[in-house]
Amino acid sequence: MRSGNPVLSDNTFLDLGSGTVVRRADGAMTLNGTVNKTAMLLVLALAGALFSWSRFDAAMATGTPGAIMPLVWIGVLGGFVVALVTVFKKTWAPFTAPIYAVLEGLFLGAVSAMFELRFPGIVMQAVGLTFATLAALLLAYRSGLVKASENFKLGVVAATGGIALLYLVQMGLNLFGFTGMQFITASSPIGIAFSGFVVVIAALNLVLDFDFIEQGVDQGAPKYMEWYAAFGLLVTLVWLYLEMLRLLSKLQSRN
Repeated sequence: MRSGNPVLSDNTFLDLGSGTVVRRADGAMTLNGTVNKTAMLLVLALAGALFSWSRFDAAMATGTPGAIMPLVWIGVLGGFVVALVTVFKKTWAPFTAPIYAVLEGLFLGAVSAMFELRFPGIVMQAVGLTFATLAALLLAYRSGLVKASENFKLGVVAATGGIALLYLVQMGLNLFGFTGMQFITASSPIGIAFSGFVVVIAALNLVLDFDFIEQGVDQGAPKYMEWYAAFGLLVTLVWLYLEMLRLLSKLQSRN
């Protein structure tokens, strides 16, 4: 099983000692259970986002926009740490996945409010496009129009890794004051094309995630993997939403 999602790797369901699917006496992973857990995480992320958005509005009303930054950093750094813990301690997913969702919500709410302030209406557009993409790809996957073949998986994984490496290089260059890769953030035709490409790759990762979850269900993975699979799907949705925001902001900047 392969997924471009870094938290859903090819050995997620396997015991590292025996190489076999881990099974527990407390029940097996189900599709309905995974869907329910995903919905719960989305609600928690929304709650966190609404809170940080309200804090942003309050900070703007008092003329202290910098007051929101602690929430942003709590969301970014806290979410990263909790995500790492979840990846390495999958059995903790029923506890860490909800915490991750709230922390990501704090970050997304503040970032979304900043985008909305500059580009009114952009957040609802990004949210709508993200969930429309999720629904369309799920329908295409369930109907068999899109299949996660090995070549398809290899292509998406390679593209995802390339994008991650490119972002890391950009961050490193910016840290030392170099601006040679500004096409990533620019509103030029090249910048828009790049963002469009990243959105497509992020969306295709959803197909790999669907396939990965389905295989976990078929193999009778343990019950806690419902939370872990929901966590992995949330990671992809967060990435897709942020890339949608980036692409829409570039398009609106050219108007």
